[in-house]
Amino acid sequence: MPANNHGNRSIRSFVRRSGRITPSQRHALDNYWPTYGIDYAETVVALPARFDSVKLEIGIGNGDALISMATADPHSLYLGVEVHEPGIGRCLNHIEQQQLQNVRLIKHDAVEVLQDMLATESLDRVFLFFPDPWHKKRHHKRRIVNQVFRDLLYKVLKPGAVIHIATDWQDYAEWIAEQFLADARFTNQGNLEGFAESPSYRPLTRFEQRGRRLGHGVWDLLFSRALTGPKIPGSSSPA
Repeated sequence: MPANNHGNRSIRSFVRRSGRITPSQRHALDNYWPTYGIDYAETVVALPARFDSVKLEIGIGNGDALISMATADPHSLYLGVEVHEPGIGRCLNHIEQQQLQNVRLIKHDAVEVLQDMLATESLDRVFLFFPDPWHKKRHHKRRIVNQVFRDLLYKVLKPGAVIHIATDWQDYAEWIAEQFLADARFTNQGNLEGFAESPSYRPLTRFEQRGRRLGHGVWDLLFSRALTGPKIPGSSSPA
C-alpha cells in the first residue's frame, strides 16, 4: 500500500481528552496492555490465524459493546480501536477479568489504523456505534464517515462483509445513508432509506437505554461491500 503522509491530516473525527485515569485503569494499561494490546505501526499487523473471522469496532468507548459481542462470539477475533486511555483501561480490566482470548485493542486514530495496519480484504465486519455527530454545520468536516472512510472500508472489508453503523442523531443517520446509497461499491442491507433493524448482536448500552426512555430515536445502517467491483491495488484476488 502506498505510504501515507500523516502530517497532512489535520482534520480528525475526535478530540483527545485528558480524562482522569483511575488507579485501576492505570494498572490495567501498565500490566494488561502487553497481553491484549497491539501497538500502532505503519505496517500491516499479523493477526492470530486461529479465529473464524475478524471483526473491528471503531471507537469502543468503555468497551461495553465490544466485550458483549466478543463474549457471545468466541470463534471470532474482535479488534477494538479507541484513543482515550480511561476507556482502554476499563476495557482491559474487563478483558482480564473474563479471560477473553479473542479481543485485542489498538490505542490510535482509527483512520490511520485502517490505512496502515489492516490487510486488504481482511475484515468480516466493522462496527461504528454512536460516533461523534459533530452536529454543528461548521464541524461536519470532522465527521468520520466521508469519502476517505468509505475508500478505506472498501479496502479492508472482504467481499460481502458488512459495515454496521448506529447513531442517535437523525441528521447524521441521513448523512451516512446518503453517502453509502450513492456508492455503488456498497450494497444496502436496510430499507429504501438505508435504515435497518438493529441486529441482535448489538447490545443496548446504558447511554442508549437512557435515550430511548427520553424518546430519542436510534438508527442502524448496514451496508455490505459489493461482491464485485473495481480491482484494489495490491490485492491478489478480484474484488
